Amino acid sequence: MLNITKKRLRKQKRRKHTVILLCAGMTVFFCFLIGLTIKNQMAMHRLSSDLCCLILKQISPNLSQGAMSWYYEDETSDTSYETRSESSLIYENILAQNVSEETVAEAGTGSENATEESVGESGTEETSAASSSVVSLEKLNDFDYLIQNFYTVDSTTTINSSQLNAQELLNIDCSIEKRTDKEPQILIYHTHASEGYSDSSAGDYSETVVGVGERLTEILENTYGYQVLHDTGVYDKDRDRAYSVAEPYVEQILAENPSIEIVIDLHRDGVADSTRLVTEQNGVQMAQIMFFNGLSRTTSMGDIAYLANPYITDNLAFSLQMQLAAAELYPGFSRKIYLKGYRYNMHLMPKSLLVEVGAQTNTLEEAMNAMEPLAEILDLVLSGK
Repeated sequence: MLNITKKRLRKQKRRKHTVILLCAGMTVFFCFLIGLTIKNQMAMHRLSSDLCCLILKQISPNLSQGAMSWYYEDETSDTSYETRSESSLIYENILAQNVSEETVAEAGTGSENATEESVGESGTEETSAASSSVVSLEKLNDFDYLIQNFYTVDSTTTINSSQLNAQELLNIDCSIEKRTDKEPQILIYHTHASEGYSDSSAGDYSETVVGVGERLTEILENTYGYQVLHDTGVYDKDRDRAYSVAEPYVEQILAENPSIEIVIDLHRDGVADSTRLVTEQNGVQMAQIMFFNGLSRTTSMGDIAYLANPYITDNLAFSLQMQLAAAELYPGFSRKIYLKGYRYNMHLMPKSLLVEVGAQTNTLEEAMNAMEPLAEILDLVLSGK
């Protein structure tokens, strides 16, 4: 009788274990299907994976680890991709630790087939509401006023008053000493060298942002006396990995030129075809510009430890000081500063600036014309005036 009872107990245990395994398998499969269906919606994707892991941990702790590993391996092996707008710079599906910024599936810049919203999609020029006058420090110290009038915060990230403190950011010294030797002080490069304008010739980099960067280089050197190194390297032949490709080259340039104190990544935005980012300054039609910052923080995940940027505060100080100088000298020239969740190689130098010059709907001439006021604004900030 005792042996029969033991056999029955063993059978019941096996049946229970089988049911648990079947439930776990069905749960994993169901969550995987959800992940595939809403792959482009990072927040929901993350939710489905977290829910999957939570259920698995409740059912079988040993199985959950293996299922989690399988789920993420499948997702991180997918080819990363980008959509049109550099102002919507990169929805990255951050699904694995210790990987490069673009291996985590950048889903946001530059391709002409946009699938997410783009700054300026409304068809109107986006300009700071406070750009037409000099704003008092008292107003700037009001976080709500500052964020509403000077920034566009992408839904992928968050920021608070402790990180965006105007008094603190304006107290950071962004000035540099002009050099009498020929050692470079400013590096200008282009993560997306192929970004052109409405009348750019295909394959001619002198008519893309590279040509615009050359114009900025000439003005900074000849008019203001700075020593500038313009890197014309093309890093976006595989556009999905442009930031990852550019990073070691920029690091090498900085290592070989320790005199460099300023790094500028010059881009061109992508907007709706009905949008015209044009302003008139001193009787000249030119493209509007936009400063951009990455915060290494996403709404869904919080701070991204393996995409850390120790210079976020310095980056924010540089762009805010540039924005205020633009508002003072050329009202309406600069759109709101755009904040997004990732890093964009701005961790390589404290005084790093990512600038969008117009969009695909601007002409090359309008983009070129924008370099004179941009150079003057740079000089105002870098000279500490």
